[in-house]
Amino acid sequence: MQYLIFELSDGDDGVATLEAMASTRADSHAAVMVEVQGVLDWAWREFPGQHGPIEDGMAWDHELLVQEEAGDWRTVTLTLTGAPHFVDAFLAEFGGEED
Repeated sequence: MQYLIFELSDGDDGVATLEAMASTRADSHAAVMVEVQGVLDWAWREFPGQHGPIEDGMAWDHELLVQEEAGDWRTVTLTLTGAPHFVDAFLAEFGGEED
């Protein structure tokens, strides 16, 4: 990936959070969204039927925020929460940075 770099933080409850933020000019926004879609496609493919609140027993959930900023900039934040087996598979596929 060129734009998204994920950082991992572990919660006390065994649920981990993977978060990436990319801030680009509008002309690069589509490339960022291709990366976002690639991550989400992987998660839906590898963990079918397991998307939703972790507290309800699901393997992973996500939040995607896209903000338009001054000066023709776009900020994309992708946050994934996951059970340990999801996070292990994610890190094996995409890598990441641990906090």
